[in-house]
Order: sequence, then C-alpha cells, then structure tokens
Amino acid sequence: MPITDLLERNSRKYNHDVALVELNPMIEDDRRLNWKEYDLMQATDPEPYRREITWGVFNEKANRFANMLLGRGIKRGDKVGILLMNCLEWLPIYFGILKSGAIAVPLNFRYTAEEIDYCVDLADVDVLVFGPEFVSRIEEIQEKIITNRLLFYVGDGCPSFAESYSIEVANYSSANPEIPLTDEDEAAIYFSSGTTGFPKAILHKHRSLSHAAKVEQKHHGQTKDDVFLCIPPLYHTGAKMHWFGSLYSGGKAVLLKGTKPKYILNAVSDERCTIVWLLVPWAQDILDALDRGDFDIHDFHLDQWRLMHIGAQPVPQSLVKHWLDYFPHHQYDTNYGLSESIGPGCVHLGVDHIDKVGAIGVPGYGWKAKIVREDRTEVAQGEVGELAVKGPGVMVCYYHNEEATKECLSEDGWLYTGDMAKQDEDGFYYLVDRKKDVIISGGENIYPVQVEDFIHRFEPVKDVAVIGLPDKRLGEIATAVVEIKPGYSCSDYEISEFCRELPKYKRPRKFIFAEVPRNATGKIEKPKLREIYGGKNLVEEENER
Repeated sequence: MPITDLLERNSRKYNHDVALVELNPMIEDDRRLNWKEYDLMQATDPEPYRREITWGVFNEKANRFANMLLGRGIKRGDKVGILLMNCLEWLPIYFGILKSGAIAVPLNFRYTAEEIDYCVDLADVDVLVFGPEFVSRIEEIQEKIITNRLLFYVGDGCPSFAESYSIEVANYSSANPEIPLTDEDEAAIYFSSGTTGFPKAILHKHRSLSHAAKVEQKHHGQTKDDVFLCIPPLYHTGAKMHWFGSLYSGGKAVLLKGTKPKYILNAVSDERCTIVWLLVPWAQDILDALDRGDFDIHDFHLDQWRLMHIGAQPVPQSLVKHWLDYFPHHQYDTNYGLSESIGPGCVHLGVDHIDKVGAIGVPGYGWKAKIVREDRTEVAQGEVGELAVKGPGVMVCYYHNEEATKECLSEDGWLYTGDMAKQDEDGFYYLVDRKKDVIISGGENIYPVQVEDFIHRFEPVKDVAVIGLPDKRLGEIATAVVEIKPGYSCSDYEISEFCRELPKYKRPRKFIFAEVPRNATGKIEKPKLREIYGGKNLVEEENER
C-alpha cells in the first residue's frame, strides 16, 4: 500500500481531528489559529506562535499541490526538491509530491549554496520549493538552477526569480488527483548525512515508506490518542519516519521550533504529548537544567508523557539512568537506522528491555540483521564486525552512483552499513563504531564509541568525541574532545585519572577541551574535528622534534 493511502484514510475517518500543530515559542504570541484563519491574516503578522491543521485540511493541501504540479507539466518520476525549515506546509507539500506520482527530494536546511546546487543536479530535480531562510543561498546559484526548473517560494515577499506557492496552489482543485500508485513506484530521494564530502542520493520506493510507518506503530504501540512531539528536521528520515507512526495511527503530532529545555517541557505540557523523540544533546540539556534548578518539574503537566525515545546516535547509559531519576515511570526506547534503510527501526531496543540500555537492540519488525567480517562471512557471537541489515525498507540504490551501490548493497538484498557492532549472548546488538572511525593505534583497534561511553560517566562532562590524530610512532593516538557542563571545571589530570579504569591502550593520549560539534540529526561531526585538530597536531609534533 502506498503511503498516500494512509493520508486519504485519515481524511475520511478523522476529517475534523487535528493532525499537525506548529509551535514557535520564540514568537511571543499567545493566539491559537488554524491554517484557514492564518491564510486570511495580513502579511504584517506572518508567524503566529501556534498553527494547526486537521487531517481533512492536510489532505486538501496535499491534493492542491499535486494538482498544481500536474497542471504545470510535472509527470510520474519527475523530482521535486523541498528546502524548508520545519513548518505546517512541509508535510502537505511532501504528500502532494507523492500524490502526483513525482519523487520527493528533501534537502538539508544546513546546505550551503554550493551543496544545494550539487544535490539538485545529482537528483535531477525539476522543481524546487524553498522558504525565506534560503533566499540568499538560492540567489547565489539562481543562474545555475533556474534553467528548466520551476521554483516555488513558501512565505511572504516572494523573490522575483520564483513563484508564490500560496498564490499558485489556490488556483487548483483540492480533489484527489487519482494518480495510480503501487508499492513498487519510486517515492523519495534522501541524502546521506554528508559528513565525508558531498552527500550521496538515496532512492526509496513507496514500500520503504509504508513499511517504516508500520514499523514505528508496531514498536511503540501508537494509538489515535498518542501525541508525538517532533523536534528534529523533517528532511531527515529519522524525524519523518517517526512521524509516520502518527500517520499510521491517526494521532496528532506537534512540530516544535526550538530545542531549549523549557520549550520542550512547555510543549509536552501544553499539547499533552505522550511520545517525545530527543537527541542526546537535548536530553542532556534537560537534565542539566533540572540539576541546576532552572525550573521546577512540577510546574509542568507531564503525567501523560509515557515514552522518551532517543535515536540517531549511541546513547550513554549514564544519561538514561539519570533520566529515570527524574522520570521514573517513563518507558525508554532507542532505534538504530540509516537513511539507506529508511531511517530508524531496522534494529530496535524495545520498551521492555531497559535492562539492555547501551544496546541498539534486536532486528526490528520485518527486518533481519547479521555481523560480518571483511569477506562478508558471519562472525562468531561476541566478535566485532560490520553490521548488515535486510528488509522491506532497504534502498533501491544510490542514485547515479552504481559503484557506491555495489559496495554496500548485495544482490540478495543485504545492506552493509559501515557500522561496527557485536552481539551478546541474548542476541542484542551493540554498536561499536563507524568502520571509518576506528582508531588503529600501535596495531590495536580502538572503538571511539566505547571510550566515549566511559567518559560520559564523568560528572563534569556534557559531551565528548574521540578521534584519531596522526602520530609518528603509533600511527594514530586516541584524542578526546571534551565539552564541560556549564558551572563545572575539569583539568587534564582529573580526566586522565578518571580514564585510568580503561585498559591502557584505550585511554586517550590527549584531551582537548572544546565544544563538540553535531549536525542537525545529532551525529558528531568527526571529520570536522579531524580537520580542525589534525593539522594542529602535526604542527605540534614537528615543533617538539
């Protein structure tokens, strides 16, 4: 069943029920407006604090955009790019693209003008929909990308080189365009996180999206009564596929702009959210704020919050333990996934396995997993190897990159993830590290995630990233970039003493106290750290000699 059928079903069954809420706590405006009221507002007040739409209006908006695309000559298989911050328009535009038979191409809102140009070309984008935050970037490359492409602008003050989305869609029908779709039709192109050079384009069929929706609902038991708080960017498969659980169950979802602890807790309290997906830094910020006494947890209505869900990166056991000090009745879950396997859920911890915190889990609903050696034969239980997964959510290919596709996707459907993992005696998988991030120091393999998990236990540490830096004698040395919590202090000696519990070969040889950079999906930007500190390290070595 194509994913668009779920939206049609919800518009019939839950026509007048709220589907989406957009919250922007950075706008001090306490009004409560729905989409239709917002459309009638004057341009002098373009960003109210809260907007909402029903399932019926959501479906109508998607149909209008689909009919507009068809009316402008877009046909099955054409590509439509989305370059928007999270907003109420995002998902209706996405579903309008799918309903037209075209392929949706979400773009990272952090892309530079050069990266936008690269991705638009790589994915053969025919139409680009963008918002006000990206006007200057599009202006830089408009001469390159405007040729043979339609550009639609979402917002007030439409630039001269684009057409107004709101004006154009108003001229088209809100009826279903009735384009026949199947699970085997191509649906979306997502981009790899791009932490190593330019990103790759990942092509998925409708079957991937539909399976992701079913997986999310199965894993978390979502019902019509659940309210999902979505904070991460919708261009990424993680946020999108978790929201698909709301689509599958017909429940409400809240798109929150802003990640400050009080914003999150206010949203949970005001909107009666039951499921919240956090990244590690946001969860840690909430704990730090509570530890400092920045606010009283009892000032919020949080009794209905049943599930705290973390994904996109390894989760320190110390964080979950501390979280349960404040929220002892919360279920906890984590999923493992990658854009090539349509985001989260191919490996899944499960809410009943909190005793296995630290593991990424077991194969998710409809998925298989194994750990292999370099020659792709399976390792013995307990040995470290590369994690491979197989299931209905595996990508079709890297679009326009046959060589890269062959490197990670076997003919029998196994996706080789590039992540190093091991399996315990109970069948639970533990992520060890990215294959490319393994540090080889004096012939010993050091897996940075293991060292990071240990250092996270040290009270003053807010965040940590372990990278390998060049060393003449050992080849590489483990170096810890450590971010200290506000109000705490820490010396090289103190953290070195703490690390003495580690085996000697795993102990970082160097500590750098600095902010740990993460991308929009919470992943540590280790290539950036190596770029920043790698050259510096080499210069220091030369000076010492």
